[in-house]
Amino acid sequence: MSDYDSRRYADDAAALNNLNAAIVEEFRSNGGKVGGPFEGSTLVLLHTTGAKTGKQRMSPLAYVTIDGRNYIVGSFAGAPKDPAWVHNLRANPRARIEIGTDEYDVQARELPHDERDVVYAALAEMVPTFAAYQAATTRVIPLFELVRV
Repeated sequence: MSDYDSRRYADDAAALNNLNAAIVEEFRSNGGKVGGPFEGSTLVLLHTTGAKTGKQRMSPLAYVTIDGRNYIVGSFAGAPKDPAWVHNLRANPRARIEIGTDEYDVQARELPHDERDVVYAALAEMVPTFAAYQAATTRVIPLFELVRV
């Protein structure tokens, strides 16, 4: 994942929605591949149930595979708050994902702090942008493992 001016999206919902819509369209048109700042990244479309509304939500996210396990990162580009999808998964950890041209149900498991610290260190080594995001915030950026059900 290349570095780009991602922090502005944490406070601009309309810009984030427009960016996400473009990513989703490109993802689905190209079998899960996208260009621009996410070229070469592994992306997943995460379908969650809104914690407050109960409505279906979708978020395109980078994911990282470590030791055969898929992880998503609640970085929100180092913003001081968690992204909405984190709250949704905490309220309802059953989700659906699209990876490439595959789509299936998952159970999201938030990593406890000790496990999170070990995995985050490995993840940040693989994708240095995530180290920068953690350095930019005082909150502990959550990690979720996506377990196929």
